[in-house]
Amino acid sequence: MPEQPPQSQPYEPEGAVAGTGMGGGMDLAASEASSLAPGPEGGAGGAGPGERPRSLWSDALRDLRRNPVFLLSALVICFLVLIAVWPSLIAPGNPLSCDLARAQDGPSPGHPFGFDGQGCDVYTRTVHGARASVTVGVCATLGVAVLGSVLGALGGYFGGAWDAVLSRVTDIFFAIPVVLGGLVLLSVVTSNTVWPVVGFIVLLGWPQIYRIARGSVITAKQHDYVQAARALGASDTRILLRHIAPNAVAPVIVVATIALGTYIALEATLSYLGVGLKPPSVSWGIEISAASPYVRNAPHALLWPAGALALTVLAFIMLGDAVRDALDPKLR
Repeated sequence: MPEQPPQSQPYEPEGAVAGTGMGGGMDLAASEASSLAPGPEGGAGGAGPGERPRSLWSDALRDLRRNPVFLLSALVICFLVLIAVWPSLIAPGNPLSCDLARAQDGPSPGHPFGFDGQGCDVYTRTVHGARASVTVGVCATLGVAVLGSVLGALGGYFGGAWDAVLSRVTDIFFAIPVVLGGLVLLSVVTSNTVWPVVGFIVLLGWPQIYRIARGSVITAKQHDYVQAARALGASDTRILLRHIAPNAVAPVIVVATIALGTYIALEATLSYLGVGLKPPSVSWGIEISAASPYVRNAPHALLWPAGALALTVLAFIMLGDAVRDALDPKLR
């Protein structure tokens, strides 16, 4: 009876060969080759069961933490919010305390920005002026974002006559010049608070957010997951809040962030023209208006509040650009 050849022992190589997908091979160590095996979630090298799945918001947050423009602008904005809430932290003086004997004087010890035409400390008034400007910008942005988003979501989701009427109303508001409208509407207001200015900005600012939200909702409602939710019997409210809103809110956040700086500049413009905030309120627009007649004799009284206004607007615009880059997948 012929002898059978001995069975070969299993060969355990020190390295493995993995296909490259191009007809060739690539030598891998045994530990590296094993990493190509499907993970516990069914994908090669997938996230472990304890790791949270990646999403647009988590990726955006990671990108923002690495963006120096975002970090710098966020630092400036945090400082502005701090002095708006607590101005006496760095400027303990009274912004309404003035000394005509020191009118238009330059910087001196204890008064680094000098004095304005009424003998008021420019440094103290510049710091305290941040409260009114930041309050107007934040409150107006929140009002515009909420009103425009709600109306835009309803118009984009339901369509029909509701959408047609809202679209024509937005066209009417877009035809109103902002500064001219402010001169007409705010000239009859005698209040010295920020709320008439906030209400005016919300009244003329919501159409922009409406169009952005409407377009995002129209795009989101055509996706398969929305059709599946509707087929399963989900109500319109649930579809809007749970499925469409989280995927359509990113453009609204970007536009609102950039618009916040614009609203602060608009408040300063209206106050400069005498129809926004009025004395004895303290704001950067009032300071610029009061210092402009004697800019040649005391330029410091104009440069410091104007510089603070420009820095604030720039910080919010930079923040909005960084948020836009982080939330737009096409820019990755």
